Amino acid sequence: MDRQRVLVVEDHRPMSGAIEDILESEGYEVVTAVDGMEALEIMQGTRPDIILADIMMPRLDGYDLYREVRARPEWTPIPFVFLTAKSEREDRLRGKLLGAEDYVTKPFDAEELLVVVRSRLRRARAIQEATETAFEQLKQQIVTVLGHELRTPLTYVTGYTDLALEDVSSLGPDEIQEFLKGIKAGADRLNRLVEDLLLVVQIDSGRAREEFEALVCLHHNLGTILEQTADQFLDQARRRGMALHVNLEPDLPPVRLCAPFFRNALARIVENAVKFSPEGAERVDLGTTVEGDWVRISVSDYGVGIPAEQQRLLFDRFRQLNRDQLEQQGVGLGLAIAQDLIHLHGGRITVESTLGVGSTFTIWLPRDRGRE
Repeated sequence: MDRQRVLVVEDHRPMSGAIEDILESEGYEVVTAVDGMEALEIMQGTRPDIILADIMMPRLDGYDLYREVRARPEWTPIPFVFLTAKSEREDRLRGKLLGAEDYVTKPFDAEELLVVVRSRLRRARAIQEATETAFEQLKQQIVTVLGHELRTPLTYVTGYTDLALEDVSSLGPDEIQEFLKGIKAGADRLNRLVEDLLLVVQIDSGRAREEFEALVCLHHNLGTILEQTADQFLDQARRRGMALHVNLEPDLPPVRLCAPFFRNALARIVENAVKFSPEGAERVDLGTTVEGDWVRISVSDYGVGIPAEQQRLLFDRFRQLNRDQLEQQGVGLGLAIAQDLIHLHGGRITVESTLGVGSTFTIWLPRDRGRE
């Protein structure tokens, strides 16, 4: 097993040598630097498992070294420990405020130094293992969900196409129409998957923010936008035997919206409320209230509810709850995208849910008081 590597950054040669001897006697590989500049040069080719750095050094001191290390994403997980003099209380406080994992006061004994190094390396290893496990689980989840979402609509498209081609001459108009509906259903589902994935790329790349800034403007007709968005799901609600009630406060205050992005976010929440309401649910409610500097837009269903421990996962990408029981469509991006789009507006989305009672998703939009 490879030895764990410690980078010691200390301009006092006797102190650096003493630290090196202590750590090497415990089996660590030690690399030394006399200041922050040399440490950064070393790290370009040799990644340490932990950094021990003095504060007062020539050229680049410990604080600036810490900032440089944390500015590089690939170095962010490396534990950073400051070496400080016993009288330098302000230095210790400043190091903690910066976010350093620990500090060791000089003069120190060998065991104190080793305890700090061991504990910080053990903690870093535990975080790395937990991160790798979570990443592997996410990869498996993405593979499973994407596999399902690609295969299911393709089965519609290829299945109905094959059936039609097998005996196209004998098919009547009603059968052809039925096949075409199946093909369209599969194509629409694939199209939505592609659009969602492309929108995620736009959000992560910053293109969505650029588009938001170009299109955002003051809207005095929020109620109209809410009603028009809800109207898209009236037929879907009726087919499921429920009503979609819209109850808006009169004279809603003006808000700054990028209308396409806002409609997209609200539509995802309303659609989820309709789609995931259980059989026998009577209605979904969309309502508004004004609270101080915020406009609350709430969408409530009266279904099974969401367990408290799962509510915090709702806005994670590629996260779906009870997929096996609910046979959800989509890849688990809907609420994550909705949240990202509302964040662009300076707002947020919250959820309240009670098992056996139902769930309420609320969009909070800042009102524009300066232009009322």
